[in-house]
Amino acid sequence: MIIIENRKIIHVDMDAFYASVEQRDNPEYRGRPVIVGGTPQQRGVVAACSYEARKFGIHSAMSAAKALLLCPTAVLLPPRFDAYEHVSRHINKIFREYTDLVEPLSLDEAFLDVTNNKRKEPSATRIAREIKRRILQRTKLTASAGVSYNKFLAKVASGFKKPDGLTVVTPQKAIEFINKLEIAQFYGVGQVTEKKMLKLGIKTGKDLRAKDRTWLIKNFGSAGYFFHDLARGIDGRQVEPDWERKSMGKETTFPKDIDDKNEILRNLTELAWEIEEWMRGEKLRANTVTLKIKYYDFKSITRSISLKEPVYMARDIMDSIIDLLKKTDAGDIKIRLAGISLSNFSNEGSTKDKKGQLNLPF
Repeated sequence: MIIIENRKIIHVDMDAFYASVEQRDNPEYRGRPVIVGGTPQQRGVVAACSYEARKFGIHSAMSAAKALLLCPTAVLLPPRFDAYEHVSRHINKIFREYTDLVEPLSLDEAFLDVTNNKRKEPSATRIAREIKRRILQRTKLTASAGVSYNKFLAKVASGFKKPDGLTVVTPQKAIEFINKLEIAQFYGVGQVTEKKMLKLGIKTGKDLRAKDRTWLIKNFGSAGYFFHDLARGIDGRQVEPDWERKSMGKETTFPKDIDDKNEILRNLTELAWEIEEWMRGEKLRANTVTLKIKYYDFKSITRSISLKEPVYMARDIMDSIIDLLKKTDAGDIKIRLAGISLSNFSNEGSTKDKKGQLNLPF
């Protein structure tokens, strides 16, 4: 096994984050199965669930209706993203007390490169343990951490011994650790690739490592290079501290399929106002507007437009959405979901007209 760098990487993953925040803020929910997501009437899905709920087989992305069938006594709560973002900011402040090389993956997880850290602490394991302790002190929430010499192994390790776990994979133990991994745990292996690998007899990391590079490239294309290296404990990806959100989206699932264009536009307008509020807070403008439609038969389509002038206001967003809606069959065919997303961001300082002045709302 070749290790290019002797790096020290930590992956921190909060335990059942949304549900844990709800249990912390509402003592009556502690010890009870908690589901955060939409209601069955809205055809909602599970965004997160507590460990008590997971014992019933409930998991994220499951329909709320099915989740409540599995556990009728579960507490179903709507998401409070403002609360989750507030906690996430506190957690990220803790990370940055140790290193500036922090790569957030979402509100509840991040990579840290502590090879050369601010505390001059040689042990990444001690740093991870201290970070977990300080998160608990400041937020009353638990986190699990994985420590290793690359991102792949650190992330997989953080999933072991949850909740409140700490797993360390040293270079000497890497191959032994990888051999026992199920193939679905490998970075880049989604459902389609997993099915293909299982069909080819690849069930574990050991099975994957038994395949040579040529065979993997033949069967999985350019991804074969990556799978070959991961199976040997090699992952040269750096922790990228300049992570930034690439898009902002909102969508709504209707209680029943609709084909009334006025109702569709009314719901889209509400989404546009929510997006404007977020864009104002982040001081961002977007150059691309995307409309998402899911028809009654679950077929999904998207339509996008790139703008000459970036937007953030609901009325400007809706100008584009109205045009994009004409390029769909919504209204002629019943739909079950509609959504808007903005991408290709610029900050407000770059939103200028030809005279060099900002386009301000009055």
